[in-house]
Amino acid sequence: MDMINVKVNGVDVSAPKGTTILQAARLANVDIPTLCYLKDINEIGACRICIVEADEGRGKRMVASCVYPISEGMQIFTNTPKVLESRKKTLQLILSTHEKKCTSCVRSENCELKKMCHDMGIEDECKYEGENIPYEVDYSAAHMIRDNNKCVLCRRCVAVCSANQGVGVIGANERGFKTHISSAFELGLGETSCISCGQCISVCPVGAITEKDDTSKVLEAIADEKKFVIVQTAPAVRAGLGEEFGYPMGTNVEGKMAAALRRIGFDKVFDTDFGADLTIMEEATELVERVKNGGKLPMITSCSPGWVKYCEHYFPDMIENLSSCKSPMQMFGATAKTYYAQKLNIDPKDMVVVAVMPCTAKKFEIGRDDQNAAGVPDVDISITTRELARLIKRCGIKFTELPDEKFDEPLGISTGAGVIFGATGGVMEAALRSAVKFITGEEAGNIDFTEVRGTQGIKEASYKVGDLDIKVAVASGTANAAELLKKVQSGEADYTFIEIMACPGGCVNGGGQPQVPAAVRNFEDVRGIRAKALYDQDKAMEHRRSHENPAIQALYNEFFEKPGSHKAHEILHTSYVNRGLYR
Repeated sequence: MDMINVKVNGVDVSAPKGTTILQAARLANVDIPTLCYLKDINEIGACRICIVEADEGRGKRMVASCVYPISEGMQIFTNTPKVLESRKKTLQLILSTHEKKCTSCVRSENCELKKMCHDMGIEDECKYEGENIPYEVDYSAAHMIRDNNKCVLCRRCVAVCSANQGVGVIGANERGFKTHISSAFELGLGETSCISCGQCISVCPVGAITEKDDTSKVLEAIADEKKFVIVQTAPAVRAGLGEEFGYPMGTNVEGKMAAALRRIGFDKVFDTDFGADLTIMEEATELVERVKNGGKLPMITSCSPGWVKYCEHYFPDMIENLSSCKSPMQMFGATAKTYYAQKLNIDPKDMVVVAVMPCTAKKFEIGRDDQNAAGVPDVDISITTRELARLIKRCGIKFTELPDEKFDEPLGISTGAGVIFGATGGVMEAALRSAVKFITGEEAGNIDFTEVRGTQGIKEASYKVGDLDIKVAVASGTANAAELLKKVQSGEADYTFIEIMACPGGCVNGGGQPQVPAAVRNFEDVRGIRAKALYDQDKAMEHRRSHENPAIQALYNEFFEKPGSHKAHEILHTSYVNRGLYR
């Protein structure tokens, strides 16, 4: 490997050829501020915040460090008066068109622009005053709000929507001073083929794109004495929530989360992992039936509502390949309002099911057709991990001082298979753990299917299960899903079972998870760190296969009879819609 030697503020640095100044500075323990830059996604050098002075033997000149490669003998200066003044002036110009309602902004505590201004000593008074273009706030989507009055034109949202997700429903409209981020023909986002994944929210450095906050609905339900309000939390939430309260990334705060939810006032605190185990019972049964009876293959998972919506919009001819299983969240809600409501003698209309999800697409999913097993919505309110953190703070709960508490039973009992649903490959691994039993009648000797683990965009594996050869694939990020599905359509690839998650890395990197600043996101494996928390929990659990869950066994004995029964299909399965443009 060719190595290049440079100096960063007088410090010797050696880095591989092709390394940018930004990356080389990091090796010298120097952080250069960035605004538009996202590693491998948005490397355009547009905002000029990362400007430095570089001397390649022809005198110093100003360059954008995020895209400028180092060269032998280069001297780099990151904090000269000229550099600092340039960054300050750029920030002041950005602020001149930015709506500065910081105290009421949802990003007030973790705004990258605000922190940058503080670090660079920008005063409150705006140096550059002049004309501004007011924009109407877009509330049209079920899951999010777009406010161009706060937009800083970094284009991160545009890049992630196109590069990671392959959707591209937003982009830069107009030119010059009138440039703004919007959809084609200025359509509201809800009128486009947006898949509600929320990845644009995750990367926005300010409050220009946010999820719709439903925490007030939660408090109103809890305050209603006629309502029995229960809450379920997805596996990835426990691996992300702690970041909102100062814990290191990847800290599993399941116990404190359960304690906090009780103190908020929920009547019962349950675990979506129970719904994940139930999903595996139905999904693995469906897979076995399709394989044995010549059903539509490859079967594709239906746990991720962002992926399901993507399939309906962009691959409607593969809707029949989707598993008919509802997602774990919806299965949980359907079970709560039928089986559990019956056990407690509660009218389903008086039960409110709240879901805490790492996902913004869940806000769309709860309004889908065929998601009302008891004649009322399976799930009433879905909030994100970020919204839960805000709710805890609003209620004055000292999260870090809470004791560790357990989920309530029986819908809080789960297995390790349910836990790993939050990581890409987790649904596949959980299904394989039980599919072996369903196909052969015997337990798998090794239940760690490590070939489908990891944060790669596409993973493939093949397993011998009894007399069957099971070929599987896993994709996360819908751009990767499209690549995989095109190979299936062309006949280039032949699989039995495919897992797809809309968000790169799976639910741990969902659009509703705590936002990670670019300064961390660009250099840390956020997905891998959070996923490790789930795999560690799985490894430590007594039961690691969904069919071993005693509460699931009781549910089938008392209510559903067996996986795939007529009753199970009525309550736990769903249908899809062709949303293709040319259907």
